Amino acid sequence: MLHLKKLSKDFAGKPLFTDLNWHLKKGERVGLVGENGAGKSTLMRIIAGEVESSSGEIQLTRGGTVGYLPQDGIVAKGLPLFAEVMTALSELQAIEREIAELTARLEREPHDAPGHEQLLDRFGALQEEFRLKGGYAMESEVGNVLTGLGFSPADWEKECGEFSGGWQMRIALAKLLLKKPNVLLLDEPTNHLDIEARNWLEGYLQGYPFSVMLVSHDRFFLDQVCSRIAEVWNHDISDYHCNYSRYLVLREERVSALREAKKRQDEEIEKIEDFISRFRYKTDKAALVQSRIKQLEKIERIILPPERKRIRFSFPTPPKSGKTVMELAGVHKAYGSNVVLNGIDLTIENGERVALVGHNGAGKSTLMRILAGGSVNAGKVTLGHNVIFDYFAQDQAQELDGSRSAYEELYADAPFEMVPQLRDILGAFLFSGDDINKKVAVLSGGERNRLALAKILLRRSNLLLMDEPTNHLDLFSKEVLLEALRNFPGTVVFVSHDRHFIDGLATRVVEVGGGKLESFHGDYEYYLEKSAQRDAGLGSQGSAPAREQVLAKEAAAGRQLNQEPVSKEERQRLREEEKQRQKEERARERVMADLESRIAQREAELATLEDEMAAPDFFKDVEASRLAGERHAALSAEIAKLYEDWETT
Repeated sequence: MLHLKKLSKDFAGKPLFTDLNWHLKKGERVGLVGENGAGKSTLMRIIAGEVESSSGEIQLTRGGTVGYLPQDGIVAKGLPLFAEVMTALSELQAIEREIAELTARLEREPHDAPGHEQLLDRFGALQEEFRLKGGYAMESEVGNVLTGLGFSPADWEKECGEFSGGWQMRIALAKLLLKKPNVLLLDEPTNHLDIEARNWLEGYLQGYPFSVMLVSHDRFFLDQVCSRIAEVWNHDISDYHCNYSRYLVLREERVSALREAKKRQDEEIEKIEDFISRFRYKTDKAALVQSRIKQLEKIERIILPPERKRIRFSFPTPPKSGKTVMELAGVHKAYGSNVVLNGIDLTIENGERVALVGHNGAGKSTLMRILAGGSVNAGKVTLGHNVIFDYFAQDQAQELDGSRSAYEELYADAPFEMVPQLRDILGAFLFSGDDINKKVAVLSGGERNRLALAKILLRRSNLLLMDEPTNHLDLFSKEVLLEALRNFPGTVVFVSHDRHFIDGLATRVVEVGGGKLESFHGDYEYYLEKSAQRDAGLGSQGSAPAREQVLAKEAAAGRQLNQEPVSKEERQRLREEEKQRQKEERARERVMADLESRIAQREAELATLEDEMAAPDFFKDVEASRLAGERHAALSAEIAKLYEDWETT
């Protein structure tokens, strides 16, 4: 599908890539990873034809097309949203127009007119081409893509210029997906998407019929979409045929092996060089010295990937707060006729890490602002004893002083004991070298956001309210932030669209939607499981949610039957299916519980046996030790079998 041959790119005499040879097959979904500045975006732009390479060539399958989505900078205006996105299907629209013109001509001209048969042939060919290319479903496909990316039907007739930057990038993504290029290049496609849109895009890309290459700082997204990881490093590309999580393991194994090989190579080189230096000027050893020199020249030196400094920082110890950090009772918030929060109650306890989730516009940021002291229309917000909070808003970067350098801005609010860590913290948030001396006024939007985040993490707060803290962070910086927040001794309430980050931090997930809140005491995986059960109607038999799901399924069945009313028999069948599913689920849970109990018993027996076998004089009794060994093997095998049964239940 795509072949890079001896591709090189230099900037100001410094090589970015050197003689790249790389192949992308049809249907592959590749995640492009590497350090900031390694050249991921530049490589994509070269493939897309936006930047010229210094040398080499790019070979594309005959008739192949390339589509590229940059990180930002695309703006559409002048047309309604639906019409703008439809322009991506210009080829189909042209065929449709020609079919309409031919139809009009055939209606006017008599059947025996000269050229009538040729017109009919052309008309038939166009109709078949239009059908094969999905022309009759193109409006439906546009609607599906727009809905998947978070646009409501009410948005479809809005003029594109009314949409903000993030939504502009969604428009550009929608058009690119509908064009279906043979090579789809996506540079940070998830930057402007909420969780629902990311989930939809994952499914779309998993079923994409051609090749995909993407850069993303969303680890979960990479794991779900990519079956191959290409690492840009040291002017070259290294391939790992696996997802991102597996790549991290394999890369570490590869680097460890390289490190060991380099150690042995360095020792060998040192011996050769020592021999050359000792006998260089002895005539009777001249031949041996020359042999060693040639041997040295032939050695292909092993180069290790740069080890990124493992940065960790801890928060300054905050004062302890009371058990209840914040309490909301009957809180109502509306903007005109738009009711965002309708009489909600929420209690946040000390030490919790609460993730707020929900679709765009559900009210997550509104709730955050209320927690940070914003006004409400009704209800009461009570701050707990000795609570000191800090709030990171999505527009927090606007609070920075443009006249200071990045380092000075961080230093201005840093407690004394944190000063030695400032450079490390700036490095963790992608400020390195001379970047720390840049004035805030000249920093990009993303750089300002990262600096604002680094600054807020230095203060002595025991409650952190963070709205989208992972925006504009790379994978490494997210891990640094995640580890710091895990070890934070206070309380955290946060909004994030990064599912790996949520799952790694949250101890409770609060779903915001429809003016209400629903709490799930557990991590993000637990929330997904329970919300899926709720949406599938797997609650207790006869419960209100189950009844609602049955009614929803009845409605869906009605839609599938061309809007005809569902019969009594059909309604009864749906209810019986629901009861059967609930029965099977309860049976499965009983089997799971039994297996877990047996596993716990056998593991306790094994632990006791291992303690006995660890005694200094245990093996003096040969027969007893033999029996114990057999028992140990039997228990281990039984536990392995129980775990296998548990995983397949």
